[in-house]
Parts: sequence; C-alpha cells; structure tokens
Amino acid sequence: MFPRLQLHPQAYNKSKTIICEEDSEKAMKLLEDVYAKRAIALPSCETDIADKNFQIANKPGARGMPTLFYIDGSRSSGSLKKEALLQMTDTRKMP
Repeated sequence: MFPRLQLHPQAYNKSKTIICEEDSEKAMKLLEDVYAKRAIALPSCETDIADKNFQIANKPGARGMPTLFYIDGSRSSGSLKKEALLQMTDTRKMP
C-alpha cells in the first residue's frame, strides 16, 4: 500500500490498519470500507511496512499509479488486465 498523503492525510493510518489485519477477508473489508468513505479503527499493531513502501516508491521507478513491485524486485506501472497481472505475479520467484 502506498497512501497518497498529499491528497488523503488519514491514508497512512488507514493503510496501517489494513496491513495489521491478519485475516485477509477482514483486510479486504477494511479496504472496501475506506473506498466507501466509512470510518475504520486506528491501527492495532506496530508495523513499518507502510514506511518501507514509501521508501521503495520514492526511489526512481515509481512513475505511475498503480506501480506494482514484485518479489523479484521488478515493477510495472499503470493498470493491467487481470490475466496479465496473474501471469506476472505467478511467474515471479524469490531472489
């Protein structure tokens, strides 16, 4: 997650709340609540994942929204069709 703080000052804490949720279905519900402009709780854990995402995205290479970074260090920018995204994520390997 890469919250755009200039546009959404509360995005950082909302991102952390979603990241802290261990149940993926509940995390998706939180994300849907955010998009629907419903209030969600403050983060329930300490995590630096959002901070690391900022550091990665602020390096040269994050040129569009969305920019996806894959586990092998590669990236793609812009929207992708579902099939292309699945192929890209399925073919990436841990370094």
